[in-house]
Amino acid sequence: MESIEKNQMIKNSSLLGIKHLAESIALEFSEIITPLDKILAEEELDLFYDSYGDNFDGMTIYDNSQFFIHVNIVKGNRPNTPRSRFTIAHELGHYFIDNHRIGLKIGLLTPHPSKNNENTHFKIEREADYFASCLLMPEERFKKYIQRKKFEFSMIKSLSEHFQTSITATAIRFADIGNHPLMIVFGGNGEIKWKWSSDDFPFKYLLYNDKIPENSVMGEYFQKARLPKNTEDVWPIDWFNYVKDYDVHRKFKEHCIAHKHLALSIIWEV
Repeated sequence: MESIEKNQMIKNSSLLGIKHLAESIALEFSEIITPLDKILAEEELDLFYDSYGDNFDGMTIYDNSQFFIHVNIVKGNRPNTPRSRFTIAHELGHYFIDNHRIGLKIGLLTPHPSKNNENTHFKIEREADYFASCLLMPEERFKKYIQRKKFEFSMIKSLSEHFQTSITATAIRFADIGNHPLMIVFGGNGEIKWKWSSDDFPFKYLLYNDKIPENSVMGEYFQKARLPKNTEDVWPIDWFNYVKDYDVHRKFKEHCIAHKHLALSIIWEV
């Protein structure tokens, strides 16, 4: 097969198609918490938990006409935890998405490490992440749960418990299909690693690009190593660039979760 044909094979996946695929699988089951164990069993996929150093969360391998999924417990992927569930769902994406599966079979895609909480530029990794979100949090069930509820951070926490997903994955899913615009910012070692926002979030540009603003809740954490227990008030100029004069007094909330050198902030307008 010519290389241009191989490349086209990988490019043909559509997000809408991935959404329909993942959600059709999830909705085959009556359980709200998508039963990954049943999916693995139905597809006769072998799952291995083991220690693989600090290199990856999960990896899918095709060998001897079989697929194998490896999950790294060193990265916190203990069985039945939200992190491991997302890792497994991500790897299932590589198996179920036709272009990924065929690519692995014919050697176009070599086995590669998947890492949670990293903003990858690899299209296939973004597609597998999206598959995982749709598989674990189908839009129909997600929207039913949040219907007629006012947004506050406790909703993200409640959703994460309801679907057994991480706060990060749940917040991103909410930003995509929820009923209130959000921005999610992930920081590490005092720098912004990535951000994600709803299409209708009122601001798009951060104040200092990849530097964490000092007047934000996240900024105070990295400067003073302390974090408020509750959601805090912030102003647009604390976080965003290109704030118009008439937007200066718009009220926002920031809820920051931090652990050692990492922090995640969820920001929304009141």
